[in-house]
Amino acid sequence: MMPYLTAMWAIVMRESLRFIHQRGRFLAALVRPLVWLVVFAAGFRAALGLSIIPPYQTYITYEVYIVPGLCGMIQLFNGMQSSLSLVYDQEMGSMRLLLTSPLPRWWLLFSKLVAGVAVSILQVYVFLAIAAGFGITMPPMGYLYAFPALILSGLMLGALGLVISSTIRQLENFAGVMNFVIFPMFFMSTALYPLWKMAESSELLRDICAVNPFTHAVELVRFALYESFNGWALLWVLLSLTVFLGGAVIGYDPARGMMRRKRPA
Repeated sequence: MMPYLTAMWAIVMRESLRFIHQRGRFLAALVRPLVWLVVFAAGFRAALGLSIIPPYQTYITYEVYIVPGLCGMIQLFNGMQSSLSLVYDQEMGSMRLLLTSPLPRWWLLFSKLVAGVAVSILQVYVFLAIAAGFGITMPPMGYLYAFPALILSGLMLGALGLVISSTIRQLENFAGVMNFVIFPMFFMSTALYPLWKMAESSELLRDICAVNPFTHAVELVRFALYESFNGWALLWVLLSLTVFLGGAVIGYDPARGMMRRKRPA
């Protein structure tokens, strides 16, 4: 067991040091949701006709409603940023060396996920602290209950990034693919508006939002922040995590990579 933990610790420390030296990444991760919270929330609230939203226990303001969705945004972008570093590692050859180590491939990829989740959770709690400074607060115990929910949602979104990065061979192609994934997942979810509001526009769009894994990641965090539990969202997040992580393990099979390079010859 000790070699497994040592490998995970080394990978987590490597990713943490990389993050520390990329201060612009940390600032960008905070500015993006803060712009949505402070600037766009008023416009969206007016356009959607939402001043208060009937939630699961009481009525809340629109700004409070979108905070969990913006936490999900941080984790979604962080998962894709971590995947970007994996594409870079593939080009440099360090990823292949890592995957050919004696440890199981799934453990190495899981360690990568843990490193990314640690970074994203730090960003989320800094964002929540800044939001509280603007008077947008959650129930006190909600911040504690949200911690395990953020771990699971971060693992799921990070695993999605792993699947995507396993299909990309050139760094230049990643930006377009990342935008193609991030924006549909974010806007076709409950991050900015509830499903019942979406249904007023289109039943089909509501059904797409209902099966979107990001929707359930946001709802898992939202319920936790409201000191509640959403078993259906938990089930969807765990199922999506299993599927994405399994796809990443297959996609990062070094033997399959060797076969791809041999075919043209």
